[in-house]
Amino acid sequence: MHPTSLFLALTLASATLLQAAPEFAPQPAVLHQQRDGLGNFFAKLEKGGPVKIAYLGGSITAASGWRIKTREWFAKQYPQAQVEEIHAAIGGTGSNLGVYRVQKDALQFDPDLLFVEFSVNDGGAKPEDIWRGMEGIVRQTWADNPRCDICFVYTFRVNYETPLREGWCSNAASADEMLAAHYGIPSINMALRVSEMESDGKLIFQAEKGAADPEGRIIFSNDGVHPVDAGHEIYNHVISDAMRTWKDSSKPLDHGSKLATPFIADHWQAAKIVAVQPSMVEGSWKKLPLDSGLGKSFEKRLGKIWEASSPGDTLRFRFKGSSASLYDLLGPDGGQVTITVDGLKRDKPVPRFDSYCTYHRISTLKLADGLDPDQEHEVVVEVHPDQPDRQPVAFRLKDPEKELQEPKFQGTKVRVGGILLMGDLVAP
Repeated sequence: MHPTSLFLALTLASATLLQAAPEFAPQPAVLHQQRDGLGNFFAKLEKGGPVKIAYLGGSITAASGWRIKTREWFAKQYPQAQVEEIHAAIGGTGSNLGVYRVQKDALQFDPDLLFVEFSVNDGGAKPEDIWRGMEGIVRQTWADNPRCDICFVYTFRVNYETPLREGWCSNAASADEMLAAHYGIPSINMALRVSEMESDGKLIFQAEKGAADPEGRIIFSNDGVHPVDAGHEIYNHVISDAMRTWKDSSKPLDHGSKLATPFIADHWQAAKIVAVQPSMVEGSWKKLPLDSGLGKSFEKRLGKIWEASSPGDTLRFRFKGSSASLYDLLGPDGGQVTITVDGLKRDKPVPRFDSYCTYHRISTLKLADGLDPDQEHEVVVEVHPDQPDRQPVAFRLKDPEKELQEPKFQGTKVRVGGILLMGDLVAP
């Protein structure tokens, strides 16, 4: 490269890295914004043949609601296309986990359209944290397939009506809208329609299960967050209206060129899940069978699950990067672990059990964060000999004194499906 060209390239790269961070500001609430549209998706629908829609989100998307209704709507509108669904939603999770699992749960199946729904579960996050995860999702998607269209969708929860009544998005949706505007990503604000219907006296946000409104208004949910079928139908109507509006004006587009200019410098495009390797484990670790029990129940999300149960069982790995977490299970028989990073051991063990643990569920455990990304780091996770305190779950039990003594709540089990890395593994 000519010295002058090299200088200009380095100058532009430095300018990109040193660009001022975006300043968060509330964004106007608009029912749907086409921006660059969904031209690739609509062209494939019109052509016919297999078309895949991925739904990445939390429990609102995991429910048998708008996800299924919209897929069925597309199938009815485009009978010449075989519309397939990629279910990539996990309840209780936000974009900070979605960015790690988007490749495994969605992109590996080659979607033509990716819906992203995290505005409720990201509700308590800072805009900067939302941008890191959501931009990572966008950039991973287009790096994998620049012709996969993306659409952000914003769902409702009680308290979001406060800004919506004033014409503004919630903070989480506002953060998403700023990112969407930068990348030309279409967005649909279903929460706005719910708020409008309540203001017009057509809907109430929540009522007890089985209750009927004496005034005949639509009951949106039983808890103010998760829609009942009528609420999901509202979401379906808003999305289908947007699709009818966009379909004739959306043009096919290669999104790859958009990756040249990031929205923030420290996005999480590099986020990934890596599998636990036999060389990482010491002690009584074993792989759970995939045809029964927890191994079967959680294989789709966690992959092959490794289980440890004896004090001193150790998981050890090295990586070059800035952060690492376990992608694991919490449960009633969960144990606790000690964590050592680069020779420094945490003061207290960390339980893999909490106040919700009457059942097993997917979780994450932060092992290391804010490390020098250019250095190699060693992480050691060891099963602690003592069980965690089980009392936090007692209020959920009918007879806690008796039930907490049952085998269900005994053990020091640690179950790991993978490692969430911002960086790369280093061979042992």
